[in-house]
Amino acid sequence: MAKANKSAGEGIWDTIRTIVYAVLIALTLRTFAYEPFNIPSGSMLPTLLIGDYLFVSKFSYGYSRHSLPWGIIPFEGRVFGGEVERGDVAVFKLPADNRTDYIKRIVGLPGDRIQVVNGVLNINGTPVKRERVAESVVPGTAGTVTEYIETLPNGRRHLIWERSDDMPFVDNTPLYLVPEGHYFAMGDNRDSSQDSRAQRQVGFIPRENLVGRAEFLFFSYDGSARLWEVWKWPFAIRWGRLFDGIQ
Repeated sequence: MAKANKSAGEGIWDTIRTIVYAVLIALTLRTFAYEPFNIPSGSMLPTLLIGDYLFVSKFSYGYSRHSLPWGIIPFEGRVFGGEVERGDVAVFKLPADNRTDYIKRIVGLPGDRIQVVNGVLNINGTPVKRERVAESVVPGTAGTVTEYIETLPNGRRHLIWERSDDMPFVDNTPLYLVPEGHYFAMGDNRDSSQDSRAQRQVGFIPRENLVGRAEFLFFSYDGSARLWEVWKWPFAIRWGRLFDGIQ
């Protein structure tokens, strides 16, 4: 009987050890490799939809205190840092509180002069090339937007949305000089994005605030099925977006 009890006890400890190892592996992967995020707003339409779930590579830009869960080990700067490229879709900690996660597209590098003139992004005095694609209806509203392919100076191409009417402080901005060690980020939904153009709310992104680069979607859900509506789940998943790369 004693032997049987001992075996049962060993089985419990084996289970506990397995769970601990699994948690440690998950935390290690989340900290140093890939971290999952979801998209709660439409500021990155049409690239990212509300209900998209994606993986962000933590190693792309190296590691800072914001790479670690809850910033538990504070240190200055970044280590093993890779280069940030213009056009990257990046997750960063909002500089105003260093806690809130934002996701935007990096359009300005340190030393760049950034300005939006009549809705067109200008980088270092040159308007960015864009090609009109089509008129699109904004999901959930009666409004329409014009969809463009925007080509950044390094050749990176991506879709953006732009409304036809000029909006103050969004379509015509001051000239911004990006400081050293900082970046300028904008949403692809240009007229519905709080980004670096809002200097008091977001402003320039310090390099150490970068969490990682958005790489690919692993799930996407359109919100049409409630948790208990199991029979609707297959129709609420955007199957065509699963495992798509992020441009």
